[in-house]
Amino acid sequence: MKIAVYPGSFDPITFGHLDVVARAAAVFDLVYFAVLINPHKAAPIFATDERLASIREAVDESCPPDMAARIAVEAFDGLTVDFCRSRNATFLVRGLRAFSDFESELQMAHTNRKLAPEVDTVFFMTALEHSYLSSTLVKEISAFAGDLSQMVPGAVIRRLASRGRSL
Repeated sequence: MKIAVYPGSFDPITFGHLDVVARAAAVFDLVYFAVLINPHKAAPIFATDERLASIREAVDESCPPDMAARIAVEAFDGLTVDFCRSRNATFLVRGLRAFSDFESELQMAHTNRKLAPEVDTVFFMTALEHSYLSSTLVKEISAFAGDLSQMVPGAVIRRLASRGRSL
């Protein structure tokens, strides 16, 4: 069984993230959407449990049922390679939006390979229509009550709306 881990903070999840995980799920038998609990990051928009629920809803709403069933959603802290080992994953999935992402992703891939030679990193290019998206950009637009409907799934929109943020 080919198992992969797609790690990130996903605060919030975007259509770009969903694009990458769907394409990874077409290649691997099981993909973990692994939400990193990072105490060093600035205050998140969503708590970890909200991110997990948003991701699960978004996957279930956007992927065919057989594909959604092969995408697990879990939180973790610590090293990504340790999470990979705990789930018997031998692949790490990373999304690339532009060439500028490659340098830092390459450095991270080499570091992970040094820490866990049995775990290989696989890069998926984000679809062109999502290449401009980042969670940071979405957070900024959300702070100014901008329209996020073309950037994030309904699960995120609903959670933001329940907090009184107009979209």
